[in-house]
Amino acid sequence: MKKFEFDKIRGFTDFLNELEKNDQLIRITKAVDPKFELAGIVSKLDKGKAIVFESVKDSKIKVAANVLGTRYRIALSVNSKNENLIQERINEAIRNKSEIRNLTGNKIWGKISKNLFDLPIVTHFEKDSGAFITSSLVIAKDKETGNQNLSTHRLLRLDKKRMAIRMVEGRHLHKCFTSAKDHNEDLPVSIIIGTHPAVSVAAAYQAPYGENELNIANSLMRNKLSLTKSPGTGLHVPTNSEILLEGRILANETAEEQMVEMLRTYDIKRKQPVFELDKIYLTSDPIYHDILPGYGEHRLLMGLPIESKLFHSVKDVVSGTRKVHLTDGGSNWLVAVIQIRKRLEGEPKNAIIAAFAGHPSLKIAIVVDDDIDPTNPTEVEYAISTRCQADKDLIAIPNSKGSSLDPSSDQNNLLTTKMGIDATATLLKSKDRFEIAKIPRVEKIRLSDYL
Repeated sequence: MKKFEFDKIRGFTDFLNELEKNDQLIRITKAVDPKFELAGIVSKLDKGKAIVFESVKDSKIKVAANVLGTRYRIALSVNSKNENLIQERINEAIRNKSEIRNLTGNKIWGKISKNLFDLPIVTHFEKDSGAFITSSLVIAKDKETGNQNLSTHRLLRLDKKRMAIRMVEGRHLHKCFTSAKDHNEDLPVSIIIGTHPAVSVAAAYQAPYGENELNIANSLMRNKLSLTKSPGTGLHVPTNSEILLEGRILANETAEEQMVEMLRTYDIKRKQPVFELDKIYLTSDPIYHDILPGYGEHRLLMGLPIESKLFHSVKDVVSGTRKVHLTDGGSNWLVAVIQIRKRLEGEPKNAIIAAFAGHPSLKIAIVVDDDIDPTNPTEVEYAISTRCQADKDLIAIPNSKGSSLDPSSDQNNLLTTKMGIDATATLLKSKDRFEIAKIPRVEKIRLSDYL
């Protein structure tokens, strides 16, 4: 395996090339159908290597998938020393976000199209409303403040010029949209597909309204992010992007869509605003990025930035917070395990409340001691079974604002019952009662010396 050369990566293709050099990517040359077949192959390689499909039926464009499907590859994308330090790396970038000074002239694009059917948009699941763009990063400007916003949104192709765009009410793109709509105007947007993965990580972070997530991406890229003006909208977009769509989110048109969400269940049908295409700009040999909904890449991209946000929220309240982990079983979204160094009784319950405030979609928060690995489900279950008493250490908060994704919740009114579990050892008993027994010098024993 060669050394991963982060400083040479300017965009999506560079990243894929580095993955290939480091045996983290496979290429499939056999022609695949973008309707179900491509998604089926990716599902079988979930948590495995990144994939480039060299031949996609009815398209001249290659498709890359499972690109950020492991914590290891996300660590590579943000120049983290290892996957255990991703949270620290993202936190550092958020604290020290840097304004972008690399502004270039208009990029010379290799191809221009006006037809969405020129893109190899994938149909993933049996009951999907159609083919969805799943990796699209949407850039818009708030009409009143003039601030740019970057966020991730999925788009359902309706015909050759229109797509339904999923927007969560109250989130930042929706605020930009409603601001334009209040002035009876459509919202101009630039949409990129295939860019430096650090930009995708930054787009998933829910920064305070008015902050430009591209500045976080620039910090993650060690101030190497270059921007150019989008030809039609004038918005600043990453220079090294594979595909750029320009158009408008229409103020007064909606369409119904249904998609698979992070829990790998079908979301409720929703009426969503419609994006109308003006032009598609492509590099001379573009690679289209597809993310399989509900699988590793989708969950990690959405969940890891939220882990960082949760860590800040909890540590501000409980200074002994060591780590926050969104579990695979909770789809990297609904269940958090919080590791603390407990100093006072009551701190775990404060941590639970802070976690629910920091991530309103969170449904279950479990607090463990610092001798328990929060990423190890067996250790977490051990802590619950040996350090928790249900009558004292469980918190139930009914009728709380929760995630619309949870099919057991009141999805229309966004109401759920949240549960907190204090799985820390009580300080009212001797520490010896909870000490996990160790064998001296066991780490020095090599079985090869004996077998």
